Amino acid sequence: MTSSTIESHLERLRSLPTIRQRCTLVHKLAQQGRLEYFEYHPEAEAKVVDFCSTIMKRDYRSFEEIPPHGRWRHFDTGKERIDPLLSTWSSRTLSIPKEEQCARLLDLFLVSVLLDAGAGNAWKYQEQDSAGEYYSRSEGLAIASLDMFKKGLFSSDPNDKERVDAGGLCSLTISQVGTAMQVTSENPMSGLDGRAGLLQKLGEALKASPKYFGEEGRVGNLLQYLKTHTESQSGATTVHISKLWEAVMLGLAPIWPTDRTKLNGVPLGDVWRCESLRAAEIQSEGEKSGLEGEVLGLVPFHKLSQWLTYSLVEPIEKLMGWRFEGMGDMTGLPEYRNGGLLVDLGVLTLRPNVLSSEFYPDPSSKIPRLPPSHPAIIEWRAMTVIELDRIADQLRTKTGANLSLVQVLESATWKGGREIAKQLRGNITGGGPPIEIESDGTVF
Repeated sequence: MTSSTIESHLERLRSLPTIRQRCTLVHKLAQQGRLEYFEYHPEAEAKVVDFCSTIMKRDYRSFEEIPPHGRWRHFDTGKERIDPLLSTWSSRTLSIPKEEQCARLLDLFLVSVLLDAGAGNAWKYQEQDSAGEYYSRSEGLAIASLDMFKKGLFSSDPNDKERVDAGGLCSLTISQVGTAMQVTSENPMSGLDGRAGLLQKLGEALKASPKYFGEEGRVGNLLQYLKTHTESQSGATTVHISKLWEAVMLGLAPIWPTDRTKLNGVPLGDVWRCESLRAAEIQSEGEKSGLEGEVLGLVPFHKLSQWLTYSLVEPIEKLMGWRFEGMGDMTGLPEYRNGGLLVDLGVLTLRPNVLSSEFYPDPSSKIPRLPPSHPAIIEWRAMTVIELDRIADQLRTKTGANLSLVQVLESATWKGGREIAKQLRGNITGGGPPIEIESDGTVF
């Protein structure tokens, strides 16, 4: 086994195109009825398209005004928060240059995305302003992280609070994070320890990658790295998405838990083995040993990394005026809102009695609770990636609009997943998903 062979496998599993390629193989198995846990009902896609298009028409007068799916939307829940922040930075008093403003948003958005693992159905956050509104789930986590950012919790410089750097992150404690997020016995949060640990690991990763984050280990220094890869075309500044993806995947690699899927001892992050795909590959290619056997059935999702990348693209394009090329390599996000939409509207159904009673902690409930490594979750997520492509295509046909995938995620599937969950389980789990995924604060 050569190091070059190992590196080629690692490079492939980390690349954006591989996500869609591997998920497509799982989807083909579903078409043949060969998934172990799920049955696939493509005829129900029309119901999803109708449900989503109704939401889109309700919420947008023109589909052209649909913003991209990204963390920015969560910050602006209920009212705008990012534009007023930018106005303050642009004021005559501060006169902070656009590039530094963009760097600050990259600081904020990255740390906020990493805090965005499922918080559970019980946790809520009261915003630190005069209104004192309560928010939960992704929106609550976003607003909490914004308040933490403003207070300087992520900065090592008391004279420059609104930034994120390695020193500030490495000094954070579980107690500080819990207090800032208002966690108590009456307001519990899933995975608090994992969340705090992830921020500390982020600090170490920033220090370890000066190529991307500079000697000071600051997220916003990504701009300087990307600048070296920009091109000028007809007066416009462009950069390929693969360059930002490289920084996210390699620069943040040390934050991933070491007890998940590995290849030759190297943690792969959000890459998991799909047992139904592994069985199919063995059937068609035969058993393999060594490294070739290790990669059988592996399916990469890199959901957090893609969510982060989508979220970083928006402030760079808005404030710097750059345009990212190659966005078609990005995929829909395989998480419980997008995936839940497919289950709740019947595109995917669990096979009868396929899960044992141990996965139903509440005997009176039909909602299973599974660890993220369970093969049923891997099938569900792989199917979600390809189904989002299919739903997006059908929505384009139905509406006649040239919708990007990120616009579909924002206006239709993610929002649709939340709304159908609230309709079906609003009084049971507060609108939780049809399949619960155990959260340790580091996975979505």
